[in-house]
Amino acid sequence: MPKILHIEDDPANRLLVRKLLTPAGFEVVDAADGLDGIRKARSERPDLVLVDIAIPGLDGYEVTLRLKAEPQLEGMPIVAITAEGNRDASLAVGCDGFLQKPIDARSFANTVRGYLQGKREHTSPDLTGEHLRYQSQRIVGHLEEKVAELMSANARLVDVDNARKEFYRNVSHELATPMTPIVGYLKLLLDGELGPLNAHQDKSLRAMDQCVERLRGLIDNLLDITGLETGRIRFMHRDYNLMEVARAAVVMHSAQLDERRLRLVTEMPRGALPGYGDADRLARAIGQIIENAIKFTPEGGMIGVRVRAIGGSRYEICVADSGPGVAPDVQPRLFDAFYQVDGSETRAHGGTGVGLAIVRGIARGHGGDVRVESPSTEVIRDVPLRGAAFTLEICQRAPVAYEPLT
Repeated sequence: MPKILHIEDDPANRLLVRKLLTPAGFEVVDAADGLDGIRKARSERPDLVLVDIAIPGLDGYEVTLRLKAEPQLEGMPIVAITAEGNRDASLAVGCDGFLQKPIDARSFANTVRGYLQGKREHTSPDLTGEHLRYQSQRIVGHLEEKVAELMSANARLVDVDNARKEFYRNVSHELATPMTPIVGYLKLLLDGELGPLNAHQDKSLRAMDQCVERLRGLIDNLLDITGLETGRIRFMHRDYNLMEVARAAVVMHSAQLDERRLRLVTEMPRGALPGYGDADRLARAIGQIIENAIKFTPEGGMIGVRVRAIGGSRYEICVADSGPGVAPDVQPRLFDAFYQVDGSETRAHGGTGVGLAIVRGIARGHGGDVRVESPSTEVIRDVPLRGAAFTLEICQRAPVAYEPLT
């Protein structure tokens, strides 16, 4: 059964051609614009292409020139079927036939069959050269218009992106302002500074305190990610001991590890690992990848944390787990801001999708980077952890300058 690709933006015309050709023993594949037509010609390998000249995207002349340049489509006849196109121009750019609309319904199927059997139309060489020159000039003008449109669209996207960053920064600051008295008064109440509490009041306030801490963490993340993206973030450099920073991050998540019945193995050298950088932000970065491992490791699983010096002036912190890992197609975008593997409202795990982007920003702010390996090949204290492994690498002495995330 001969396969016909019909490139036409008018649904009524597509339907008419299908109704005329299908009963005559043809298989008809439709495309609504020039780009779709080129894609389907490559994938479907039709026996013949019917192309309207006045179609959106690439017009019929441009589609014909493109298809004639495809080696795998060599010899495939292309027939212009149009009410607006020019016969000589159509044949000059490579069409093998020209049909004027409205088509003759009684003879249309036989006409198409004639082109399949070798019928070809021609125009004079002089007209061919003239029309090709004209079409080349018109295509160049079309490309210039498209380039200008793309540049304008890109400028608008940059403006929108800058507005988004400024919006998140302003909203985060506005949210952070009322958080200060809320946190302060909750602490006064919990410490009994404003009078004794009964058991029910104490329980309710502690539940509120946990929610406030979570909300404050989300606000801090939004402030950090906008600061990292715009280069406005400031790292507070000072001397620190990476061993103390890493141990504090582990201790901070011990309750979560116990709650999910996760076994923790650590591999850390004895003695100090002196560094110069922002210890608080490093603690947040290490805590974030530990929290990530806790979130995605099933109950009863294992998490490993390893800290070590590599070379003479660099440190490496690795957090690996026994969870399901990260799919290969997801890994390239895992550290992009606001990206989530499951972004639906019904997702199993919460979060805003900025945590790992912040980790990357902090790592780069300390002269290093972060990477993920999944399935993991890490073995920490003789325990193989085959889920995902996040490795944070930093310089012993962080650079003072910081480049915004790109």
